[in-house]
Amino acid sequence: MIAFLAHIFGYVMDLCYRLVPNWVGAIALFTLLTKLLLMPVSLWSNANGLKMVSILPRINRIKAQFYGDREKIDEHQAAMYKETGYHPLLTMVPLAIQIVILLGLIGVIHDITDTGRAPGLGLVPVTDGGLSWLMPPAAALAAVILSLAQNRINPLQREQSRAEQLFTNGISVGISLVLGAFVSIGVALYWSFSNLMTIGVQLLCNLLMPPKKYVDYADLAESRKELEKLDSVGPKQSKELKKREKADYKRFFSVVNKKLVFYSESGGFYKYFQNIIEELLRRSNVTIHYITSDPDDQIFRLAASEPRIQPYYIGERRMITLFMKMDADLVCMTMPDLETYQYKRSYVRKDIEYVYIFHGMFSGLITLRKGALDHFDTLLTPTPGFEEEMRAWNRVNGLPDQKMIPCGYGVIDNMAAQYDTMEKTEHDPKTVLVAPSWQEGNLLDSCLADLVEPLLARGYDVTVRPHPQYIRRWPQRLEARMSACMGYPQDRFRFQTDFSSNETVFSADLLVTDWSNIGYEYALATKKPVLFVNTPRKIVNEAWTEEDVRKYAPDDAIRGILGIALNLDEVREKAGPAADDMMARRTDYAETIESVRRERLYHFGESGKYGARYLLERILENQKKAKA
Repeated sequence: MIAFLAHIFGYVMDLCYRLVPNWVGAIALFTLLTKLLLMPVSLWSNANGLKMVSILPRINRIKAQFYGDREKIDEHQAAMYKETGYHPLLTMVPLAIQIVILLGLIGVIHDITDTGRAPGLGLVPVTDGGLSWLMPPAAALAAVILSLAQNRINPLQREQSRAEQLFTNGISVGISLVLGAFVSIGVALYWSFSNLMTIGVQLLCNLLMPPKKYVDYADLAESRKELEKLDSVGPKQSKELKKREKADYKRFFSVVNKKLVFYSESGGFYKYFQNIIEELLRRSNVTIHYITSDPDDQIFRLAASEPRIQPYYIGERRMITLFMKMDADLVCMTMPDLETYQYKRSYVRKDIEYVYIFHGMFSGLITLRKGALDHFDTLLTPTPGFEEEMRAWNRVNGLPDQKMIPCGYGVIDNMAAQYDTMEKTEHDPKTVLVAPSWQEGNLLDSCLADLVEPLLARGYDVTVRPHPQYIRRWPQRLEARMSACMGYPQDRFRFQTDFSSNETVFSADLLVTDWSNIGYEYALATKKPVLFVNTPRKIVNEAWTEEDVRKYAPDDAIRGILGIALNLDEVREKAGPAADDMMARRTDYAETIESVRRERLYHFGESGKYGARYLLERILENQKKAKA
């Protein structure tokens, strides 16, 4: 076969030499003729590549839909290839033909040099020295030029990742360098000319088959952003964490018939599950599978002494895949945005009951994304107000109501129990704790001086406790705020950035906040009043305006019951008198807050009991169904 090709190529090469009586020119003309003859193959291969690029948006969305599930992605991708007629190996056909031509050409060059017509064409750079040493870098340079051009003009190669392009380009340059070094100059010249002329072939293909006619590049860019958003989820992991995650992931899916799963984004969320989990451990023999994206979560220490807690560390990115392949009867979480963000309901089991546990007591939909709770089956509600707001949201949006189970709020239960056991001390002077939220426009940024100076002037000691997220996100801003307060009496004013204890919160005579949940928690746990500052409210769910909240969430008005609320322009003038008034009426506020705990908070002190009761009832019901 090769000998036959060499014989045919020899006649063609002689014809080229007659037309261009120079062997370098003849080889160039020979290369051009092969490109023209193979133009139908190039067009065929280019059309195949355009098919691939045209379906890339669908492929990217499949990768997003089944993120991390290689088997599922490959299955859908193969079906798409079959549907569209795309063949991955067709792009290699032109290269394969070039290799065949190369092999045939070796015999032609040997015949030319053996007959003495052009002995220099037979030189091999690594053995013959002289100017032939220029051939390897020249061949590699031609490959580099081709690679750079293909990265820009080849529709398929242009859409490859940077790593894929580097790999493809590296292979091309490597092959050219080897050929330049170990084959005769004549063969290496053909290969270099072929690489350079491929640029012209691709430009002609693009002219005859404009890529924009076949590919929706706007949709492709959008699908790539969707996939990149998932790729950017979570922090980078060390090798040790990746190994640990892989082992825990495998261990989680090795367990069959999982009845109950909890998911926590970080160690700080255990407090929202704590009372329910402790009650489950007391009242049942159910095994609790607890997944966390925090490798240092306290759950691992708790599990060391409690064998019925099975903890797993799974990072946020791999959690995307785990959620899609979840296999359990009940999944409890405080993280909203199920199905509307990166974490989806399982496609493995459609009958999983997803239970949302609130990490706030009063109106919350305004601070969540639109539809953040729409895809949960059950809500363990802390207050009647939450139920009223959720039903209003569902009614306004034409959605069915989820199951809403009156549960209560474990964080308040525990804070109140802790406060009740503390030794109470009367302060002289009275102490004020300023504990703002971390959202833009919080009172730390908008009115700190207007708040602190009147309080200090009236004899109060003031402690400012910035939100941990504020410290983490804006350390330079915090430093500027602290510097601006250097002139205040240091024996009566301080910043606190140590959050290891709640002692400062419990011992304060008065708390000042904006929209942070700590105001409600402080008041209901200690029965002490709160000064609220109406800074600009953070509205995440733009479909749920402040007017809607006031209309549908009556618990939002609780601010005026638990204390006094001031607008920003009232702070300097009224903060001091408001503090004096609340201190003078502490007994009245204690009685009022006591009634709020009874009337507006479900099952105060017993939230764990009612949350665990519901979960156990559902587990028993599922077991009965399974037996039936």
